[in-house]
Amino acid sequence: MAEAATPVRLADPDVEARLARLDQVLAGLEPVPGPATEAVRLLTEVYGEALARVLDQADEPLAERLADDELLGHLMVLHDIHPEPPERRAARAVERLRPAVQERGGDVEWAGVEGEIGRVRLKTGGGCGSGCGGGGSEVTDAVREAVLAVAPELTAVEPLPSTPAPAFVPLTTLTHRGAR
Repeated sequence: MAEAATPVRLADPDVEARLARLDQVLAGLEPVPGPATEAVRLLTEVYGEALARVLDQADEPLAERLADDELLGHLMVLHDIHPEPPERRAARAVERLRPAVQERGGDVEWAGVEGEIGRVRLKTGGGCGSGCGGGGSEVTDAVREAVLAVAPELTAVEPLPSTPAPAFVPLTTLTHRGAR
């Protein structure tokens, strides 16, 4: 009896290349309504339903592992079946970016959601806050892109305004008023 062959899986870069090519092909189909466009839509709906049924059968630990897979997580978001709420997905995306931002001398942390807007606290290199030139807008753009990719339910991602550190006021200036 022959042993079953292990299925070959695509490496993440190969998946990304195929998704990029798919985007190109779909962009070419959009202006041309017809059977090909309808076939893509129907196939997407059926595959989304199949993925939803897999999630229905999965216990919580398995559902979490499936959602942690980048490709499956994106598919779950696409089909609006991701088991995690958008705020948690967004917070995890920021945490994944945090080491890269810190490596560049800055920091980023998730600050929550107000309405449909995600909020982040952002410090760019040199301790100058989000208003500095150079890397600040690049970091903000990268954070925005990462968050909206995993939580498209949010309409925007905005940095909270920088708050300056409180000034040090010696206690003696508060207790000795006008002593002349």
